Amino acid sequence: MNPTAIGAPGLLLPTLALPPSFTWGVATSSYQIEGAAAEDGRTPSIWDTFCRVPGAVVDGDHGDVACDHYHRMPQDVALIKSLGVDAYRFSVAWPRVQPGGTGPVNEAGLAFYDRLTDELLAAGLDPWVTLYHWDLPQELEDAGGWPNRDTAYRFADYAMMVFDRLSDRVDTWTTLNEPWCSAWLGYAVGVHAPGRKDFDAAIAAVHHLLLGHGLATQRMRAAATREMKFGITLNMGTADPATESQEDHDAARRADGMGLRVYLDPLRKGEYPADMVEELAARGSAFPVRDGDLEVISTPFDLLGVNFYFGQDFSGTDEQGNTHDADGHPIVRGVPLDRPRTAMNWPITPERFTQLLVRLHRDYPGLPLVITENGAAFDDTADASGFVADDDRTAYLADHIAAVVAAREQGADIQGYFAWSLMDNFEWAEGYAKRFGIVHVDYETQVRTPKQSAIWFRDTIGRVRGA
Repeated sequence: MNPTAIGAPGLLLPTLALPPSFTWGVATSSYQIEGAAAEDGRTPSIWDTFCRVPGAVVDGDHGDVACDHYHRMPQDVALIKSLGVDAYRFSVAWPRVQPGGTGPVNEAGLAFYDRLTDELLAAGLDPWVTLYHWDLPQELEDAGGWPNRDTAYRFADYAMMVFDRLSDRVDTWTTLNEPWCSAWLGYAVGVHAPGRKDFDAAIAAVHHLLLGHGLATQRMRAAATREMKFGITLNMGTADPATESQEDHDAARRADGMGLRVYLDPLRKGEYPADMVEELAARGSAFPVRDGDLEVISTPFDLLGVNFYFGQDFSGTDEQGNTHDADGHPIVRGVPLDRPRTAMNWPITPERFTQLLVRLHRDYPGLPLVITENGAAFDDTADASGFVADDDRTAYLADHIAAVVAAREQGADIQGYFAWSLMDNFEWAEGYAKRFGIVHVDYETQVRTPKQSAIWFRDTIGRVRGA
């Protein structure tokens, strides 16, 4: 490894450790940036509805305008090009393409992604499509949402609408972004849309999200007329015991089981992890598996998108020393790490990023990995010109890219890195209060200004390639 100082003083990055084929990109999602929530036939998603629930989103914010990307797309593509990246990962809004989640294509809505794809290709950028980044059509939620098995089939139909239009130009397809968030935060905890708090509904949602992935992947692969890459993106951390006690080891196992293995085991091994099946049975719950489902879910795919923000320690006791909650369920409690933190109060743990990537390589071999999201929110201060000297975010990116290099040196097949996010945007339940962008957005004027981190990212890509 040959570290060379890049960008801000003191930031070191190995310049010779990444091959020319390594993909560099930036990422966004539809509801977080597009705006135009009621234009050209788009109907409400669960997030449009959730944002109207009093107290659900900080300051009552919503995505009606967001970054106005729907109207500013050509300028935004030029901005992406200026960052020196190879690829742009974006998501398609289901209620824009198929209002209500059933029925025919909405031509005006799909035409936007047609234009976006052409604009990217004309700029020499590779479009990476994510078919679902949380904006379920509200009508499908009204019919039961992801806990309803039919939603998996509706998703596969919608996926084919997008695939049929863009597959002549798009090579890389991701079905779902972070099904853990969709299922757990949306249906069990209720802090994300649709805001339900029903454990069994969340377990059903996990299974039907994975089923939708498998159905869509099968249909897209069958329709492909040339070589393409199909994948899924999971948000994953690390789950370590807070102490050497048996209770803490069990808590870490449970956290890892529900956070990682209940997705990757069926996807790669065609089965849910036995310990998690037993845990669910003990509380009278189960994945609603039907004959043939696991064969569909384990349909081969070509790459795993890894979204990483932090690792965590877990304890099997609460702060009073109890090992079970009031309902008799085992305690699984995240323990705060004594680390510097981001504005989201997330610990900064780049060494656990390496740990996760090496573990994926070991436990799920033969699956190429791409970092599809990695980044951090900090309390930015813009100067009069809109520029942000974000040393903290720049250091975060440097440390985590170095963590990717370290994992590659230990054998992990990591083929690309996408920074989250291209620009400040609607941060879900946090509204506009948290800024993840490497480009600053003035939400009143919609002026975009690259931050120090964006300039560092551009220069880093150039130096790595020039090494």
